[in-house]
Order: sequence, then structure tokens, then C-alpha cells
Amino acid sequence: MSAKRLRLIGQDEGDLPPVSAALQDAIARMGDLKFDAKARTFTAVFSRYRWEAGANGKGERVRSALQLGSVLSVKAQRLKHGAPDAFVSLLSLTFEPDTSTPETPSGAILLTFAGGGAMRLEVECVDLVLADISDPWKASARPDHPEGETA
Repeated sequence: MSAKRLRLIGQDEGDLPPVSAALQDAIARMGDLKFDAKARTFTAVFSRYRWEAGANGKGERVRSALQLGSVLSVKAQRLKHGAPDAFVSLLSLTFEPDTSTPETPSGAILLTFAGGGAMRLEVECVDLVLADISDPWKASARPDHPEGETA
């Protein structure tokens, strides 16, 4: 029997914390993080640790896709752009509203990775979907963080 697949939709700043919690410690290859400027979408495929399945033992991982719409630009810091097989581990997903235009839902979605890497996605509004796209499998280990590195 397969596990129930997670599906989350984000349409405003308040929807990001559950998405961030679900993606904490998700692993991706740099080649699986893609920005399509013409379509104004950012898509990422992760191997997500299933925190919602319980914290006993090693737990499970599942392939999950994250898609963000209304993306105007993407900037990366301390990430290996030319290494599509390099791995990154996501710590958190947060939103910074655009304070210059408080009447609009625009701002930036920040993806913070272990080791100090980050991506900043300038967006017109929060418009995202997170969906599991595979059945889960046994994880080789439960994620842990070096002291001082938290989500």
C-alpha cells in the first residue's frame, strides 16, 4: 500500500510555513532547480524527508516537486551553478514582502540551503504548489544539522 501523497498550495505569505516545514532537509541536484523566464516559473524536484510520517527511526523520503509561478527573477548566492550534479539541502523557505509597494502582494521568496547557499526569487505574488510525485522509500538516515545551523 502506498502512503498518502502530500499536496500543498500557497497563495499568500501565511501559506509558506507549512510548505517550508514539509521541505526542511529536502535534497536536490542543482540541475533539478530550473527557472523558466518566459513562463515566469521556477520548478524544483527534491528528495523530501517525510517529517509528517513520524520521527521514529530513519524514516522515509519521497520525490516532491515544487513549482512557483509569477516569478520575475532568480538570484543565487554561494551555489554551484555550473555543476548540475552538485547536491543542495534546503533548510527553509521564507517570504519577504516588498515594502516599497505595501498595497501589492509582491516580494521575494527566499530558499536557504545548508552551507550558506541561497536563492532569491522576486515574485509578483505567492503562487506555489508542492506535490509528492513518487511513493516513499526508507531513508538512509534521519536529517541532522551541525550546531548553529538551523532552519
